[in-house]
Amino acid sequence: MEFGATIESVGNRAATLHLDVAERHLRPGATVSGPTLMTLVDVAFYVAIMGELGAVGAVTTHLGIHFLHRASTGRLVAEASLLKVGRRSAVGTVEITSANASGPIAHATVSYALPST
Repeated sequence: MEFGATIESVGNRAATLHLDVAERHLRPGATVSGPTLMTLVDVAFYVAIMGELGAVGAVTTHLGIHFLHRASTGRLVAEASLLKVGRRSAVGTVEITSANASGPIAHATVSYALPST
């Protein structure tokens, strides 16, 4: 299944992606599903790592997310920031916003294991 996120920018230890919410991303009541938001977080963070290190075999080791507001139809924007990139791991945050919400939709902390060199 195609996820549908689009990369807006990459660089300076960060990445910004957007997702135009489609029917496949929704639960009953036109609410964006939690798995959709978590996937957007994971993809945004991986893109930020690729922007910093190139194509590496990084894997998610932790993804903690706080759902702050209900996400509904429209465009979601995920902004990933790398806080630390070491030899063996990368740690950072991702915030998801929407023009349809009064504040952030979700805030996540993420860590990835990096391949040994």
